[in-house]
Amino acid sequence: MSRKVAVVLAAGKGTRMKSELPKVLIEICGRPMLDYVLDALEAVGFDQVVVVVGYRADDVKRAMSGRKNVSFALQAEQKGTGHAVMMCRETLAGHKGAVAVVTGDAPMIQAESVQALLAEYDRSQPACVMGTIHKESPGGLGRIVRDAAGDFQAIVEEKDATEAQRKITEVNMSCYVFDSQALLAALDELRPDNAQGEYYITDCPGLMRREGKKVLALPVLKPIEALGVNTMDELRQAEEVVRAGQHIV
Repeated sequence: MSRKVAVVLAAGKGTRMKSELPKVLIEICGRPMLDYVLDALEAVGFDQVVVVVGYRADDVKRAMSGRKNVSFALQAEQKGTGHAVMMCRETLAGHKGAVAVVTGDAPMIQAESVQALLAEYDRSQPACVMGTIHKESPGGLGRIVRDAAGDFQAIVEEKDATEAQRKITEVNMSCYVFDSQALLAALDELRPDNAQGEYYITDCPGLMRREGKKVLALPVLKPIEALGVNTMDELRQAEEVVRAGQHIV
């Protein structure tokens, strides 16, 4: 069995949450939201989990210090999600095989969904397989654009989408399994050609496809996983879900 490695993006402040805490340490029913993400990855059985920290990094490290198989990578400057994964180069360079990349502010992530992506990776050996979901109100999320044959073409962010693309309901939820070496090659190709001057992990699947590599988008995520936590209203929704016991990984 090849080793399973995961990267968790947890460097941001989360200014919309109106808290001085790192976003991933904001609590849901008395536990940091990052705990729920790490619970899911532990249930999958990852051999190594690298948490990328940045804002108040020491606080995040301290809060997660009791976790087994968890190490940390520092993103001293927050220059985008792709840049965050670049901070894990040392770990990824020595790894051959699958690497999952997820976000630390997705507390509803389900172990079963990650397992489904890993199983597809083992079966198809793509450069990337990403988990998607069909959402009735996809506003603000990157749309999954497919060609006439139904194959993945690109992730198009809403601000860049045409009117027709905005009507697409299949969206990216930032849950990926990459081939580690294909990911490293794509990171080398990333450019900060956007208004924020940042490097985005969402550009990697499109880069891979343009180079003729196999990229798959699987709508395997569960409805519960469409609930991100970006606002206080969404935090309250997440707490209701946890109280009802519906978040089980």
